[in-house]
Amino acid sequence: MDLFTSDKIKNILPYDGVTHYHGKILNKNQSDFYYKIFMETIQFKPDEAIIFGKKIITKRKVAWYGESAYSYTYSKVTKQASIFTKELLALKAIVEKESGETYNSCLLNLYHSGEEGMGYHSDGEKMLKKEGAIASVSLGAARKFSFKHKENKQRIDVVLENGSLLVMKEGTQKNWLHRLPPTKKVNAPRINLTFRTIEL
Repeated sequence: MDLFTSDKIKNILPYDGVTHYHGKILNKNQSDFYYKIFMETIQFKPDEAIIFGKKIITKRKVAWYGESAYSYTYSKVTKQASIFTKELLALKAIVEKESGETYNSCLLNLYHSGEEGMGYHSDGEKMLKKEGAIASVSLGAARKFSFKHKENKQRIDVVLENGSLLVMKEGTQKNWLHRLPPTKKVNAPRINLTFRTIEL
């Protein structure tokens, strides 16, 4: 029996895309385990981007892992993937079972506090599988996550809890922007894992 059919998990977008918020898919012990192991073992580094010809280095740190050492370019900066760790593979298997999708890479973001966020954007890099699902797992501090329609600017907000899963697919990237707004109300770190499919 599929517990995660569309009639069980509500699409949080009103139109022009499908984004399912599954809520918590990990219990507290699992969430704490993955948070601790990723803090200790993932090779996080400050993110780099070229914006209006200027190199920007963020406080937010990132790491990229995959089934092989893929090259991946976004914001005009090319990164090389590290090979999945056993813990990332274990979490990927959980996410694939819950979402009914498959993934071959993972971009991790480390936000040290609520003052670090991400501006509005859509994940439309050419190497990403077209209309492929992107599964976002949150560990650590709960944070608000916002969508904004590209045409009419309607906004949808959702709070991403510790151990939760959000899956964006079917028109979401084409028609909606998303962001993690900064806040001074959150002092604890958050790790966000976005499982995705790269087409070589």
